[in-house]
Amino acid sequence: MVPIVIRRLAAAALSLALVSVAAGCSDDSGGEHTGGPTVVVTYSVLGAVVRDIVGDSADVVVLMPNGADPHEWSPSAKDVEAMLNADVLVENGLGLEGNLQDPLSEARSNGVRVFTVSDHITVRKVKAGEGADAEDPDQAPGADDPHLWMDPLTMQQWIEPFAAEMKAAGVDVSAGAARVSSGLDELNGEIETMVNTIPANQRKLVTGHESMGYFAERYGFRLIGAIIPAVTSQAEASAGELADLEAKIRDADVPAIFAEIGTSAATVEAVAADTGTKVVELSTHNLPDDGTYRSFMLAIAAAVTGALA
Repeated sequence: MVPIVIRRLAAAALSLALVSVAAGCSDDSGGEHTGGPTVVVTYSVLGAVVRDIVGDSADVVVLMPNGADPHEWSPSAKDVEAMLNADVLVENGLGLEGNLQDPLSEARSNGVRVFTVSDHITVRKVKAGEGADAEDPDQAPGADDPHLWMDPLTMQQWIEPFAAEMKAAGVDVSAGAARVSSGLDELNGEIETMVNTIPANQRKLVTGHESMGYFAERYGFRLIGAIIPAVTSQAEASAGELADLEAKIRDADVPAIFAEIGTSAATVEAVAADTGTKVVELSTHNLPDDGTYRSFMLAIAAAVTGALA
């Protein structure tokens, strides 16, 4: 393992690449550098929680711009430099960051501490009838669902192990971890209160791709299907799959389709027109203006409740 101080000295020569958004790396540390270790996080929603945990004890750099589709985003050379010079590198795992697999492997080989969130949670499995592609083992029933951030209590599961990783890297974030964990309990309660305004027989979800499984299982929703019948937005739906989805929407009397980043607007509008449903935008990868996970999840719950209650 390369000591933190040595990697930090090596990283100093690359500080412009690490702190400049224009250089292709999104710095979510608020512009104030602590002089502590650098924690590099792959995408914005995960970065929001990491930032809340570490506070001012570390600099947090988020690679993907807010709202970028993690299934599709590719790193620049400077993003890879940031990963290789991180004191702690945080990834989702489960293939979410598809175009980061090579630099993640290189970072591990170079002795960078890589914390994989999905190693520390109860991973949800894709279920039969959810519209996943049975011919693709990464999408078929039984495949791992990478959208773990859609449930506050699933997110809570990796907080303590992450605090332990930070302590091993020389930083005590136990106070922040305890505060964030408690806040996730409170957030779950708020979402439950909102969702309880929706009658149980109206809790039906049709989404852009299979992104709401964790949310659905936590709060008692039935997944009717998705425009892109896969856990990645990079897949495509065939005419037959769209026809099958439209039949399911009619049979279940679904009132709304929740469109997401990476989903063809024309396809969503066509399905909505064919089935007489409304289209509601759902920001499953985009933090709101205040940049907090709490506001992100409350906005998701509010959009779902507003469409289905």
